[in-house]
Amino acid sequence: MRFWIKFGFVFAMTLAILVPLGLIDGVVDDRQRNRAEAVAQISSTFAGAQVFGGPVLVVPYTDSVEVEVADTGGGTRKVRRDRQSTWTYFPDSLDVAGPLEPSTRRLGLHSVRVYEWAGRADARFTLDVPAASDPLANRRIGQPWLSYGIADVRGLRGTPRLTVNGAPTAVLQGQGSRDGAGVHARLPAPQAGSRTKLSARLDLVLGGTESLSLVPLGWQNRFALDSSWPHPRLAGRFPARQPRIDGDGFAAQWEIPALAADAQRQYRSGRALEAIDSVDVSLVDPVNAYTQADRAIKYGILFVLLTFVGFFMLELLLQLRIHPIQYGLVGLALSIFFLLLVSLSEHIAFGLAYALASAACVGVIGFYLCHVLGSAWRGVGFALILGTLYAALYGLLVSEDNALLLGSLLLFAILAGLMVATRKVDWYRASASTPSIGPLA
Repeated sequence: MRFWIKFGFVFAMTLAILVPLGLIDGVVDDRQRNRAEAVAQISSTFAGAQVFGGPVLVVPYTDSVEVEVADTGGGTRKVRRDRQSTWTYFPDSLDVAGPLEPSTRRLGLHSVRVYEWAGRADARFTLDVPAASDPLANRRIGQPWLSYGIADVRGLRGTPRLTVNGAPTAVLQGQGSRDGAGVHARLPAPQAGSRTKLSARLDLVLGGTESLSLVPLGWQNRFALDSSWPHPRLAGRFPARQPRIDGDGFAAQWEIPALAADAQRQYRSGRALEAIDSVDVSLVDPVNAYTQADRAIKYGILFVLLTFVGFFMLELLLQLRIHPIQYGLVGLALSIFFLLLVSLSEHIAFGLAYALASAACVGVIGFYLCHVLGSAWRGVGFALILGTLYAALYGLLVSEDNALLLGSLLLFAILAGLMVATRKVDWYRASASTPSIGPLA
């Protein structure tokens, strides 16, 4: 009976430790929200996450069309009225490239990555301007505009330089008649029924916060980005071709035909630039303190459970008596580790914060267990095992891609070691024995 009472107590204590772990997890969530607010504040004074799309050539025209209208006698009559419309041309080929120069801005405790992109967009168009099929249409072609979409024009550094067929062209605000931020240029009106080749090159320096997206609006799109930042996240709808990522930075290229993208249809439907399928590059922090701490807390209950199971085994196998308060104090010390980790990582590198927090907790628990377990060797031995668990947890945190595999192997190794260590135990005799505390070595 004593065995099952003790077992139930260990289970209840494990659940009770979930309360401080939950409170600490709430602290991490609050700090993450504070960081998100810091990103928003820096974006409001610098520039937000950027999206670049275009160019798109829009040609307005007016036709005189015949329509029926009601007359005063109750019948109808035919009259001619002007109808305005546009032709939209996407680039035959679109080449966008340029380096991202990263830097960091701080707000209080929080560091936010920003960048300046020295971008270049080369586009080539073929304009087949239809002639009016109705000789009475009196088609009149207006002045076209070449439109570039930019999510946050506050990020422009200086005035972009635009050349059309090799000639410098003035850059104007907005995207012409389309809603949304960006720049555009007015071009000479083409002749009805003509075929024109046109090339355009835009050079700009664009600042942004954390991420840059490129929209593949051409029939053939080639994008190339590089940076000295060694930890990019290459996302979006389209994979990069053999990207290079190493300690010197990254370089990535994309080749996207219109047949593989839905961007042109989405643009024609009036969708906002930010909502169109794109290539996304983010300058991420590989060791985000709050993300790592949040992941570590998810393993917290496993730490507590393994520690309590270790105590339970020692009570049965070494005939010791460990008081419920002693269980609770050790469990709280394990929980405080995560709070120490969060608070220290706000001021120093995450790896160093982890080392200091784990060393402090392992040291105090080891010192305490030297007396609780009645032997300095037992306390030091248990502390070494606990330190090994902390080292294994750090390995899980920094090996994000292999976390599931490493975690599974760790659990299997622990279970296998426990089974091997207790393979000769007579559990009926062990549970019937009365533990007694040994002398302090």
